[in-house]
Amino acid sequence: MLAYLLSLLRALLDRAEHSRRDAYLASSADIFELERRMRLLESND
Repeated sequence: MLAYLLSLLRALLDRAEHSRRDAYLASSADIFELERRMRLLESND
């Protein structure tokens, strides 16, 4: 039961992180800033 709850929590946190990254990328002013932000996110992983 605990393992199931932990997996649900992990899925919820992953979804929240994905939404946060999407919002960050979507707020880019132009294609150059979008590419810079994408490289920044990739380098942090």
